[in-house]
Amino acid sequence: MSLAIQIRQHGGPEELQIVDVAVGEPGPGEVRIRHHAVGLNFIDVYHRTGLYPLSMPATIGMEAAGVIEAVGEGVTHLRVGDRAAYASNPPGSYCEVRVMPARCVCQLPDSIGFETGAAMMLKGLTAQYLLLKARPVEGLVPGDFVLFHAAAGGVGLIACQWARALGLQLIATAGSEAKCQLALANGAAHAINYRTEDFAARVKEITAGQGVKVVYDSVGKDTWDKSLDCLRPFGLMASFGNASGPVPPFAPGMLGAKGSLYVTRQTLFTHIATRESTQAMADALFAVVQSGQVKIHIDQRYPLQEVQQAHRDLEARKTTGSTILTLS
Repeated sequence: MSLAIQIRQHGGPEELQIVDVAVGEPGPGEVRIRHHAVGLNFIDVYHRTGLYPLSMPATIGMEAAGVIEAVGEGVTHLRVGDRAAYASNPPGSYCEVRVMPARCVCQLPDSIGFETGAAMMLKGLTAQYLLLKARPVEGLVPGDFVLFHAAAGGVGLIACQWARALGLQLIATAGSEAKCQLALANGAAHAINYRTEDFAARVKEITAGQGVKVVYDSVGKDTWDKSLDCLRPFGLMASFGNASGPVPPFAPGMLGAKGSLYVTRQTLFTHIATRESTQAMADALFAVVQSGQVKIHIDQRYPLQEVQQAHRDLEARKTTGSTILTLS
């Protein structure tokens, strides 16, 4: 048996309930993993509320780290006793033990702790594909400006550091002066408090009227229109989340009027669809963390049983960096 957090219907944090579930043996291509720490991400909120609907009852959560307890037929990259971490479908990481597909589970280097592993996989792999794969048609070279919204969050702080390592000038936005200072301390070249400043006007000022080559936006509805105004001609709007709500429909013609812009809606799970792509991306993430160029900030820890409060704080923008759920 395993302690798990399930929802029986979509709704608020109160729908997150503690239950006991039976855990069986892994089948072909699967592993059983005992978690030491679980990551908290905004996609978990989308699953809970039904923005991304799930079949009920559902155990949510996309990220964790722990030890492999059993290995199913055909799994060759993991063995019993291996330290491991993952960001993976299907949801279900809010638990002590689970059986899951092995494809996206990676060996965790000994130099990276379980809590760091649980805090970095989904967020770090997201920052990796954004900065290294979701690139504008003209490419990115050292010195280029990029705009990154919600830069004091888990993905954002990793992106600030990784962008600095790549030589990019990352313009961060955040919702308070303290969060702006946090982004700057982690490698952002500039920071804009969007509650007190017009971020589009400030971006044009920073870039001497040119605009940025790419905007990375996990906020959605509240930042969309002004973000398009921040782009230089042929710039890329890279949407990867909807924290403020989904972007309303828009006429494609507006992209031409604003400078022949490009728009893409990215998801991590397309990028990690194969064992090979997952491992290659994880290797890049592990390397940049082990080098010290990127440090994983775990700013909040909640016992798994306090997951309702963790969700409330995440939605209220009370968190910075990464948040994990701990298991005793």
